[in-house]
Amino acid sequence: MVTHPTPTDRARALVRGGYDMHVHIDPDFVPRIIDDIGLARRCAELGLAGFQMKSHYNSTAERARTVNAAVPGARAIGAIVLNRAVGGINPLAVEIAAREGARTVWMPTVNSINEIEEVHAFAPGAPMPVWMKFEVSLREAGAAAEPVAVLDASGGLLPDVLKVFEVAARHQLVLATGHLASAEIFAVVDGALAAGIRDVVVTHPEFPSQNLSLEEQAELARRGALLERCFTTPYTGKVPWEHVYDGVRATGVGNNVLSTDLGQVFNPPVEDGLALFADRFLEAGFTDEEVHTMAVANTRRLAGEDDR
Repeated sequence: MVTHPTPTDRARALVRGGYDMHVHIDPDFVPRIIDDIGLARRCAELGLAGFQMKSHYNSTAERARTVNAAVPGARAIGAIVLNRAVGGINPLAVEIAAREGARTVWMPTVNSINEIEEVHAFAPGAPMPVWMKFEVSLREAGAAAEPVAVLDASGGLLPDVLKVFEVAARHQLVLATGHLASAEIFAVVDGALAAGIRDVVVTHPEFPSQNLSLEEQAELARRGALLERCFTTPYTGKVPWEHVYDGVRATGVGNNVLSTDLGQVFNPPVEDGLALFADRFLEAGFTDEEVHTMAVANTRRLAGEDDR
């Protein structure tokens, strides 16, 4: 049995009131370490404000409303990811998810051209993502998904992408870049901000399939994007911890947000993730105020608490 670290009391206190804006929990396409109701109860017990449920295959907006009716004291937030299962770049799906209460729309992840058509190496010993194994099983069953493009042959954003931006801007959803490649990320960030979307997030920029340089990350921050740092990326050995810290230093604490990407059965409890991440940043020399900015202030911003 794998033994995981326990957060310190200092870290627990620092992340109180924060949201984990990137979790994968039951019900899902593979077994997860905890379900929606269970995580809501744990967040309420620990003083976390709540969490956003990410599914690579379905909108989670309706699930979130059910959880919120069942468990007072913590807020579940729904989202949608524009993979092939919801029709790819589908403005109607985004409109419906928004009206059902979704907060974030992710660009394609498992069905992005970057993931389907490129081969990305993981560090020795780093586990293959569970979604990657699932995608392989779909292909073996004859249910392989076509890649979801966001750019045309000349590098411009496709018309339906612009329509998604219109919907997201009207509802003031958060727009996250998913598992796109560098050129796609820059085009999406610029297009989304130009469309009037207030909060644009670059999803785990150091993940092997994104692998944005520090210079690219700094430029994206200058353009107005937030950089999302996911606990599981360094915790599972896909990148060194120091690489994550360097990314934050290169882009500025105020331009970064901490999340966990947790829920896998072999990883720590989801409700421990933000505090464990806080402990690592504290050990690296970041201040309490800096950690609070990334784990609480910026997560509450993305959760829309300023508008509630």
